[in-house]
Amino acid sequence: MANKGLFASAIARLLPAADSVNREQAPAYAYGPEHKLAQLAATGTLQDNFYAGAEAQLADVLATAQAVDPMFVAKAAVYARSRGAMKDMPALLAAWLTVVEPDLAVTVFGRVIDNGRMLRNFVQIMRSGAVGRTSLGTRPKRLVQQWLERASMRTLMQAATGNDPSLADVVRMVHPKPADEGRRAFYAWLIGKPYDVDQLPAEIAAFEAWKRSPDGPLPDVPFEWLTAFELGAEQWAELAGRIGWQGLRMNLNTLARKGAFAVEGCAEQVAARLSDAEAIAKARVLPYQLMVALGTVGEGVPLVVQAALEQALEASLSTLPALPGRVAICPDVSGSMSAPVTGYRKGASSKVRCIDVAALVAAAVLRRNREAVLLPFENKVVPMTLDPFARVAVNAAALAAIGGGGTNVSAPLALLNRQQAEADLVVIVSDNESWVDAGRHGATATMREWEVLKKRCPGAKLVCIDLQPYGTTQAQSRTDILNVGGFSDAVFETLARFASGGAESDWVAEVNETEV
Repeated sequence: MANKGLFASAIARLLPAADSVNREQAPAYAYGPEHKLAQLAATGTLQDNFYAGAEAQLADVLATAQAVDPMFVAKAAVYARSRGAMKDMPALLAAWLTVVEPDLAVTVFGRVIDNGRMLRNFVQIMRSGAVGRTSLGTRPKRLVQQWLERASMRTLMQAATGNDPSLADVVRMVHPKPADEGRRAFYAWLIGKPYDVDQLPAEIAAFEAWKRSPDGPLPDVPFEWLTAFELGAEQWAELAGRIGWQGLRMNLNTLARKGAFAVEGCAEQVAARLSDAEAIAKARVLPYQLMVALGTVGEGVPLVVQAALEQALEASLSTLPALPGRVAICPDVSGSMSAPVTGYRKGASSKVRCIDVAALVAAAVLRRNREAVLLPFENKVVPMTLDPFARVAVNAAALAAIGGGGTNVSAPLALLNRQQAEADLVVIVSDNESWVDAGRHGATATMREWEVLKKRCPGAKLVCIDLQPYGTTQAQSRTDILNVGGFSDAVFETLARFASGGAESDWVAEVNETEV
């Protein structure tokens, strides 16, 4: 009989040797500059995370942007904002372009700076000196002026919520030219200068009148402007019909605490809004946000509202097609996956952990692929059985409840090989910081195990969904291996395309196809 160890060693020598190390100082493969920038744009939040601080992440993205063509930077910014629903990173890349490629920045600005929050992010980044200047400069100032001048009054009112900088700060910086007396009065009101009361927009005038006599009807202004005042249950119920979709999702417990759901018809109205597919699409709701909303609703939130959240979650995942062939889904449940997926923010860290996102991806795949094999892993694969017919939120919560220990990305592949199992698609969802299986030289353990599986299943494909912006992978990209970054529903779309498409599928190419 042939010496299996000898031939296994021969195969290993043909595999590409690891060319980098990860944050655990274990062997890894470095992403190329374009892939790394796309990864940073899709997962970077410029906040401290499990393995690296915000300053290191900022330096990394600026150095990587310098190493690629500015057009790719522009496409990565637009992709991250339009497909990944990211905030800080697209604003940073847009700001960087104002210094490096000003003409291109003009095109990107309108695609990325699409609301007041993004405008404030952009101005904050420009003034911080992060991209090489501490002032806006002539062209960026003009871009901000144009945004203010073209925005509707409703958009400006929404933008006037938030600080550091506030919209008032932005107006003081750029001195927009008001197109009419109403806009002039609004700017003066915003920055605390004298204004003509008769020229104020009707909504602002009504708000000022209501503040003097709050017993009257609620003015039609952003709900954040009103919550500092003492409101009754009827008024909170009225606000429940006005709050934007995302605001409604995040304030369900507040509405319950303020008695809004005790008002006749309020619970049913809120449930209808939460399950409205068109509103969900418009708000660019991420599936994991719905899962977290479900997990945090208190007892005072009516069951009809909770059911609407579940319906919304199922609807947000309904576009994921069944994946072809025999599927193995492998969520990382190691200790590092307990970190907030959007990083640590002092006093405001997201309750959503990397493990929650990994669990949701796994639960969604199980829902559409009832025969899929589930292989959660840390030091080794954690035996677990889930009912594929159970609600996605239930399965995701069960998966997220396990975990701890070290990271061993090759563990599920090694188990499949020991069992001589057949597989057409293996999906690993991780932060990619594998160290338990680290070798001293040559290919990573993940590549070695994948090569063994490929000998048994020549047509198999491997997808590594990376949730953190660390810049390395355990499986080098090639025609049968896709590395994709992010935690929005765009990842589901890419996964489905790669699983059912040709070998030419490539995430960087997908980002490159983004129109600017």
